[in-house]
Amino acid sequence: MDLTNLPTPALLVDRAKLMANLNAMQQRANEQGVRLRPHTKTHKSIALAKLQRDLGAQGLTVAKLGEAEMFVDAGFDDIRIAYALVGDDKFARVRQLMDRARITFCVDTVEGVGAASRYFSGHGLTAEVLIETDIGYGRCGVWYDDPRSAGFARWVDDQTGLRVVGILTHAGHAYGGPKEKGESKEDALRRVSNQERDRMLEFAVSLREEGVAAAVDGSLEISIGSTPSVRYFENRTHEGFKVTEMRPGNYVYLDMTQVNLGVDPLQRCALTVLSTVISKHANADGTERLFLDSGKKVLTSDMAYGQEGYGQVLHGLNVMEPLTGAVINALSEEHGWVHMPGGSMLKVLDRVRVVPNHSCVVVNTQKEVHVVEGDRVVESWPVDAQSLVL
Repeated sequence: MDLTNLPTPALLVDRAKLMANLNAMQQRANEQGVRLRPHTKTHKSIALAKLQRDLGAQGLTVAKLGEAEMFVDAGFDDIRIAYALVGDDKFARVRQLMDRARITFCVDTVEGVGAASRYFSGHGLTAEVLIETDIGYGRCGVWYDDPRSAGFARWVDDQTGLRVVGILTHAGHAYGGPKEKGESKEDALRRVSNQERDRMLEFAVSLREEGVAAAVDGSLEISIGSTPSVRYFENRTHEGFKVTEMRPGNYVYLDMTQVNLGVDPLQRCALTVLSTVISKHANADGTERLFLDSGKKVLTSDMAYGQEGYGQVLHGLNVMEPLTGAVINALSEEHGWVHMPGGSMLKVLDRVRVVPNHSCVVVNTQKEVHVVEGDRVVESWPVDAQSLVL
């Protein structure tokens, strides 16, 4: 099937670009001596996870228990839930998986730890947990240099039913771009990447000083990584500790957020949204407005650092260059509103490709992605974990 016959809106994945992205990240992990444990929240695909594993990835990262269950059912046996789990309903589902796979999850509060300890010790089990650590993003996690944080980790390790195996962070502030005067995009990525590495290594040392068993015996897992923060990641040893794994997710497809942050160029984006022009009208000022069959329910209303509008319309079906002047300046549920200078060559029934602002959200809106080589669809993959929210 070629792109003129595929019903729209549809998600397209360029096979060559995808494989280049997968190989590049695996090579980066290998060069830095860390395990690549990719976050599957971007693709939610068993087929793609198998490709990652075949190329050398060790284990998977998920955000939701439903995703963990799906990947264990598909034969994956090492799943890290990069999320603070609370509640006996969640713990019961972890317990069901523990016979078939290594399952680890995050903790960061006294209440959450107490609940987990009561549940797993009550069932005669020991769950492996990681201390979620805040190194600057300000979301979940204990602050890396708070004097109380290492003591908290030791207290967790002392609880029956739990064993601390590592520390985990997400440097989400890497998505903020340059912050300091005169700072370039590359400088900003290097700054956050270095902070992420150095602050986690500093925290690891404090855990050893506090007597946390895994830090004392050298087995502590130190888990970092978002796609922007690992762009310039360079591992190093600090008082016997090194980062042991990274967990990027968005790298498989990329999007306008990554492009505008300077992570990778537009030509590396593997995911696009194929859309049809369904309406076209002239404005009084001589400009035109076009409407695509891709609205909020496909493109998402997420904005991107440095991006004007809700994605980038491309120039032609096989050209990874922006369509000059085209701005997706509004979205309604089923319509993408495109502002165009006068004289646009696009007309009703024409098809365009759009690089989305945030590929992770876009993928979750669809049941499948279509793998393309040139303008031919060669395979379709289900989005196996679509909308698994529990």
